[in-house]
Amino acid sequence: MSDIEDVLPQPDPCNECHAGIMQPRQLTYFTWLGEELITVPHFPAWICDVCGRREYDGKAILWLNMILDPNAGKPTTNKRRTPPPPRPHAGTFRPIHDS
Repeated sequence: MSDIEDVLPQPDPCNECHAGIMQPRQLTYFTWLGEELITVPHFPAWICDVCGRREYDGKAILWLNMILDPNAGKPTTNKRRTPPPPRPHAGTFRPIHDS
């Protein structure tokens, strides 16, 4: 095997037609955000060279969902999952004497 074959990803067969090979491409991704159509050019995807099935890159989808999240950019509230330990009340300190 050559060094170039070690670097290139192995082609995946299409899960739809089982005849084609999924090829990496960049295309325009369309999605709806409420009533607004969002388009993302140059979005990474895998497309079958026979039937045209599209599978979008999982990391890119997660990234896009994070950006389109309605709470993106808003400060988060710092909520504690466990309550803080109780604070000692004034006058309850008692020194320990060694005998």
